[in-house]
Amino acid sequence: MRKRQSGRKFNRESGQRRALLKGLATALILKERIQTTEAKAKEASSYVEKFITIAKKGDLNSKRRLLQFFAPKVVKKLTQEIVTRYQARKGGYTRVIKLGQRFSDGSRMALIEFIK
Repeated sequence: MRKRQSGRKFNRESGQRRALLKGLATALILKERIQTTEAKAKEASSYVEKFITIAKKGDLNSKRRLLQFFAPKVVKKLTQEIVTRYQARKGGYTRVIKLGQRFSDGSRMALIEFIK
């Protein structure tokens, strides 16, 4: 019996897909707003929100778990600046705004940002 698989493949192998999501998450954390395709934005949104939930714990184990995925500069910004905004919030830290189609190839574009 076929079971449902979570997540999009983006026509990439698993290592490439993981690197893509890691790059999108790093850019989003450092710049706090990025423009990408709609599918990538939706996938990166759930990816980043899981890491914010981990960072909200604030203990040593959660920082070590974050350092497995991100550079120390990214973890520092995530734990010191971004998490302090969302201590009282239980989820929904990011917003995806649809922008329309890209001129060159017609793919649907979106803006992903943190909710202030």
